[in-house]
Amino acid sequence: MGNLKNVALPMLLALSLLHLPFAESLWFINYHIHIVNDLPLGNSPPNQPNLFMHCKSKNKDLGDRPMVKGQDYTWDTKLNFFRTTLFFCNARWVGRKSRRFDAFDGSRDERRCLEYHNSCMWSVRADGFYLSINNATWFKIYPW
Repeated sequence: MGNLKNVALPMLLALSLLHLPFAESLWFINYHIHIVNDLPLGNSPPNQPNLFMHCKSKNKDLGDRPMVKGQDYTWDTKLNFFRTTLFFCNARWVGRKSRRFDAFDGSRDERRCLEYHNSCMWSVRADGFYLSINNATWFKIYPW
């Protein structure tokens, strides 16, 4: 009987927490990740891609995407049970630089990306990768 209490009580507590409004909303939120090419054109024609972005997670490969200036690479994701959802990207600025960066890290981004329509917005610029959680203020997170 004591063993049943040790198992059932924590399980009931965990299940009841899932029904709290804040917990329920965090479990089922659809996060929107946007990466915009804000690199200068340089000598490239405006319709020719100057950035190649390849994003993926452990379980999902979003593919390689050529991007022209101003183009948005976007996808949606939800957090996994352990809040370890991770999407990382390899960015290649044609003829210049390349870099790997974490575009969405569940443990880092689950709260901060709620502020603006559940969106994490990235801007790829000449000096690095900027994040905004409100589409107005940008913070440099990664250099090239």
